[in-house]
Amino acid sequence: MSFEVYDYRTTNRNVLITPEIRARLYHMKPGQADRRHSHDLGHEIFLILDGLAEFTINGDTKVLGPGQMCIALADEIHQVRNLLPDKETVMYLSVTPHVHPTHTGRNDDDSKQPPQFNANANYHAEDDLSVSVETLVEQFVGAAQKVADAAQAAAQAQATLARQLKAARAAGDKEAATAARNAMWDEVYRLHKALYSADQVWNAFSPRAVEG
Repeated sequence: MSFEVYDYRTTNRNVLITPEIRARLYHMKPGQADRRHSHDLGHEIFLILDGLAEFTINGDTKVLGPGQMCIALADEIHQVRNLLPDKETVMYLSVTPHVHPTHTGRNDDDSKQPPQFNANANYHAEDDLSVSVETLVEQFVGAAQKVADAAQAAAQAQATLARQLKAARAAGDKEAATAARNAMWDEVYRLHKALYSADQVWNAFSPRAVEG
């Protein structure tokens, strides 16, 4: 299957939306300033491709131009402003992970505003509206139970594998230690996949949860 190619000069939208990451090519309008906010779970990366932008992150303000990058960590309050009065500023940004509510507005005293669950369409992602909210609730509860089951199974497996790893290291058996370490990774992998599956259902459910 072929992959899609994006051109920052013409693409102005989110290009990848998963629970693991939201990636976007973003064209800020002349003089535009985004609202102050933070992300409860996500770290946000900004890379300036064209133009000039002022970033305020955790009270520190700096101006970035093409080729420069900055990062707002989870819970760090940040705001971006296009400093050009007559030209767009274009940047690549990504937020990892992408789990609703994706943005937390901040008051002037830095306190958090109530969570806002924006529609997935705002992120250029479509909801399957043929699936009822009631069905999504049940799917999410089921997905959460799978996470709990996966976590319990992983904890038990990791305890056994950890003993095997310690014994192999004590015996100087590098091959056995490698096998134990790799088996531990398999458990970590399965647990994260279960969590991402639950996040996927949560992202579909939570913006619609209070629909009439």
